[in-house]
Amino acid sequence: MVLSAVNELHSHVTADQIYHYIKAKYPSIGRGTVYRNLGILVEEGKVRKVEVPDGSDRFDFTLENHYHVECVKCGGVFDVDMDVISELEKKIKDTHGIQYLSYDIFFKGICPECQKKEIKDV
Repeated sequence: MVLSAVNELHSHVTADQIYHYIKAKYPSIGRGTVYRNLGILVEEGKVRKVEVPDGSDRFDFTLENHYHVECVKCGGVFDVDMDVISELEKKIKDTHGIQYLSYDIFFKGICPECQKKEIKDV
């Protein structure tokens, strides 16, 4: 049910958005059930968790490595249409003895909807 919701919503949704989406169809579902199952789906590699700096984690239906952009106006998170920089970890110069495991590249911008609102407000 949770995996279906992530795929049906087809965007970078928060756990709370997923919960409300499922609750509309299944009113007896508990928030803890949704959150717990999201954690399991992330561990199993069926859903990608996107940790948003200074924001709520998002859950992504796209599992391949890719980059994201966050709208600084509305907080929306979107995919960036570009090739992944291969072997980026190998290019990092480490002077602190850190073993790098993964990375997220997060851009900031203004989404088309917020750009339209800015034009209307002018």
